[in-house]
Amino acid sequence: MIPGLGIATALLLFALLLFATLYRFSSGDTLSSIDDRILGLLRFTLYQATLSTLLSLFFGMILAWSLAHQRHFRGRSLLVALFSSSLVLPTLIVVFGLVTILGNNGWLNHLSLTLTGHSFGSWLYGLSGILIAHVYLNASFASRSLLHSFESIPVEKYRLAKSLGFSAWQRFWLVEWVAVRSTVTSSAATIFLLCFTSFAIVLILGGSPSYNTLEVAIYEAVKIDFDIAFALKLALIQLSISTLLVLLSSTLRTGLGNLKQESTSVTWKEPRYTTLLQYGIISLLAAAFVLPLLAVIADGIGADYSSILTQPLFIRSLITSLIIATVSAILTVLFALMLSDARRTFQLPERMSRTKGSKLLGLLVAFSGNLYLAVPSLIMGVGFFLLSQQFEAPLLLWAIGAVLSANVLMSLPFALSVIAPAMQKTARRYDRLSLSLGLTPLARWRYVELPYLSASIGYIFALSFALSLGDLGVIALFGSDEITTLPWYLYQLMGSYRTTDAAGVALILMLLVLGIFGGIPRFFNKRT
Repeated sequence: MIPGLGIATALLLFALLLFATLYRFSSGDTLSSIDDRILGLLRFTLYQATLSTLLSLFFGMILAWSLAHQRHFRGRSLLVALFSSSLVLPTLIVVFGLVTILGNNGWLNHLSLTLTGHSFGSWLYGLSGILIAHVYLNASFASRSLLHSFESIPVEKYRLAKSLGFSAWQRFWLVEWVAVRSTVTSSAATIFLLCFTSFAIVLILGGSPSYNTLEVAIYEAVKIDFDIAFALKLALIQLSISTLLVLLSSTLRTGLGNLKQESTSVTWKEPRYTTLLQYGIISLLAAAFVLPLLAVIADGIGADYSSILTQPLFIRSLITSLIIATVSAILTVLFALMLSDARRTFQLPERMSRTKGSKLLGLLVAFSGNLYLAVPSLIMGVGFFLLSQQFEAPLLLWAIGAVLSANVLMSLPFALSVIAPAMQKTARRYDRLSLSLGLTPLARWRYVELPYLSASIGYIFALSFALSLGDLGVIALFGSDEITTLPWYLYQLMGSYRTTDAAGVALILMLLVLGIFGGIPRFFNKRT
């Protein structure tokens, strides 16, 4: 209980320190001085987040429905694994792939000019590009969560629906929708928060100030205009709204904790027209997901790697990224284990759930692990930036502290959704046996916890490592020749129109992320 409570208290105090720092440097009249410019930013931020959420859920739902009923085609498991990887795909990689296909000089424009002489222009930059990128990332995430809910429906319900002669639509509305709607609401809350605080996608594909969100406006106010007062005003507004959204979505779940459960199997075939529709949906959306990744590979193959790999800035960016990602992943695993241990102590009747105040302490522990949803990384970066102005220390140390804090808090909600249910199961199953055998904490960890949790630890280590490796958030405020990461280096290459080198770096970053995300869990699974 004590280590987890200590971590939770430290995280909550950290959030309070950031909030107090932002408030102290602000003029104090934030809410009373909201002008039309701020209202416009807030209106567009909410508008694009709402549209992105609705479109992501729609495409995620129809894809999950199709995959749930078509389980025996070649390559299905690989396709589902690819959709799962969307969670860790760096947003810059997605943007690079989409620009390669849909941009002014993209494949689609070249094909249209060749066949019809017509160019689509720069339609990708603006609201349309933001929505496409958000749907690309979040629809695949939603489909993976919803697919598990579809596959968890008891086969007896399908047999009853079959015996009653339900059509595909009746079966969906009366059987499947009832089973998946809780996952839909929780996924909607997660996706909305992710789109509301989206940064890199809006920064690159926004195209003009009229398509800026609060997050991008904060970055421009600090990095470009150095208007700290305006940045603070926006940061406090976004912090208040994000915190309110997290509190309202207190039942938030990501669905990641159930990926390894077995699914039911429906033994009969769909009607012919339904089968054709499902295969059409799978083929179309799979092609839409895979094409940007293929574009990154196709462009990256032609890069001059002898030049890229010998660039001092690239080498420094790679080493910095790997070190930060490794430390972030280790801290995420440790924090997740301690918080989950404390949480199960307050929740289980065999431990302390009947103790006065245990529910409140359990809620505080749970909320501390989801701070990132309430305090996005860029606001965290602004807080560190202001602290660096107040306390004397090398800017490099402040930058490293900000990046590590943001990466750990970004990964914690997903890590807890995986490790917390597993740790509760081990406690329910082995607590009394461990006590009767008189196992010490170290012996219990070695013989009870580690064998059962090894696979989950490997997964969340890989997840945290990959998320940290591809993140472009806080580093956008602190990035310089003194401290640079692969995403920041790639962003600089894209901004200076060094497209060939950018393609090579993008391919290296994508292979690193996907290789680590796929390889580390396999290593832990073999050891288990």
